[in-house]
Amino acid sequence: MNSFFQTLKNLGTARLVTIGGGGLAMLGFLIYLVARISSPPMEMLFGGLELADSNQIVSRLQAEKVPYELRHDGTEVWVPADKKLDLRVKLAEQQLPSGGSLATGYELFDKSDMMGSTSFVQNVNLLRAMEGELARTIHSIAGVKSARVHLVLPKREVFSRDTQEPSATIVLMMEGAGRLSHQQVQAIQHLVATAVPKLKPSRISIVDDKGTLLAKSSDNDAEAMANEADELKLATEQRLQRTIEELLERSIGGDKVRAEVSVEMDLNRQTITQETFDPDSKVERSHVTTEEGEQTQDMENSSVSVQQNLPDAGGNNAGAKSQSKQNRTQETVNFEISKTTQNQIKELGTIKRITAAVLVDGRYGPPAEGQKLMTYIPRDQKEMDQLTNLVKGAIGFNGTRGDQVDVINMAFAGHDQPEPDANADKIFGMDKDLVEKIASNLGLSLVAILFLLLVLRPLVSRAVESLAAQAAAADSRMLGAAGGPALLGPAMPPAPSLGMLPEELESVDELIDIDKVEGRVKASSIRKIGEIVDKHPEEALSIIRNWMYTE
Repeated sequence: MNSFFQTLKNLGTARLVTIGGGGLAMLGFLIYLVARISSPPMEMLFGGLELADSNQIVSRLQAEKVPYELRHDGTEVWVPADKKLDLRVKLAEQQLPSGGSLATGYELFDKSDMMGSTSFVQNVNLLRAMEGELARTIHSIAGVKSARVHLVLPKREVFSRDTQEPSATIVLMMEGAGRLSHQQVQAIQHLVATAVPKLKPSRISIVDDKGTLLAKSSDNDAEAMANEADELKLATEQRLQRTIEELLERSIGGDKVRAEVSVEMDLNRQTITQETFDPDSKVERSHVTTEEGEQTQDMENSSVSVQQNLPDAGGNNAGAKSQSKQNRTQETVNFEISKTTQNQIKELGTIKRITAAVLVDGRYGPPAEGQKLMTYIPRDQKEMDQLTNLVKGAIGFNGTRGDQVDVINMAFAGHDQPEPDANADKIFGMDKDLVEKIASNLGLSLVAILFLLLVLRPLVSRAVESLAAQAAAADSRMLGAAGGPALLGPAMPPAPSLGMLPEELESVDELIDIDKVEGRVKASSIRKIGEIVDKHPEEALSIIRNWMYTE
């Protein structure tokens, strides 16, 4: 043991520090390599998180003692692949992630201390709960990252006849560069309007995270109708444009069609009432016949006497008489004349004229000799006529109302670049990321092996050989003290003295170079000890006995 410590002292502080540092570095590297190879693969649990959501998720993972990694400035949480699905289910039960929104719904009323609160606090909590529930519902729409809802529910004054209508403001935070369509914005308006009593869709304003006004509230019906007309015109143009591009892209490929459509619309709303009578079409409804008869008789007598005033004056006085008789017949026939009444309501949005301009890209061939860009090949006239007919059929072309369609074939800017090689991102048929990961592990392993062979192994070999040489020298000194020859044979180089020349010093350095001597010192020492024991067996036995009885 004393010889071992003496050998360590002879190595010097620099060598001991080097050996110790190399050993610790190698041990740490081996631990890191084993941990990296044995650790399960990590997969993304959630991405694009707000910092508030990341904090809550990390807290839950720490409580569950699940290893995790935060990447991309805390917006992504990575967990072991075998636990990803279970963790998603558990976090969904706790409504995580919440999209960065701290909206609280009707669970506000689950607290037991709400029984002693005032009516004002209850009303405020009800408003908060309604806003939170609406924000959660809007957040469930695809493309919406988070939502904030502000409701204004005015109270009716006691001595006021006028009532104020409720209103709402919605702020949407979108995922990435996506934006909601006009139909989705209207859906959100009607969703909130039907959830709040007496709230009209026209009283709801919607703003996105870019500050763009998606829907504007209006108290004026005329202004609301004007906004509706503009939105209808824009929606019609976008619908026709999308129809043209989707139809042609199926034939000539994606990103090779651009369409612009202008629609002239009749934005007047009319109500027309029209009544039409048909004189040739009549039906007898009633028939009335009336007959009347009248008869009169007169006597002619010019003188007036007493006899005429006596009874039976007519029989005694025969004079001239006159009679008249009249008959009248009246017939009334009533006919029902057919009548047609038409009530026609002409809504706004009638298309008066459509103008479409369609730009179609051509084909590209291989680059010409000495050129880097691909050769542009225009489409023939027959194919362009077919594309024009397709566009006319897609938009409902009507020549009588003055519709116009122009389909032009031109080269698109930037499309003449050579297509990138599909295998450019692959190495030996594997993904570049996988190959880089394997190469990094192999590189680390190679560095470790080289460190073992070129640095640590020579240092350890020198230390072991130096220990063996010193042990052999100690044994020879002990044998010399017992009467045997000194063990300074050819394996032991002469000790350098102060009077040696530089050439002699170099030869001594070469003799004590352990790398060149390798194991010859040890073999020579063992051979010499064997010879000494053979020649002096009694002295060797005495030395061994002294070793055995030495404390």
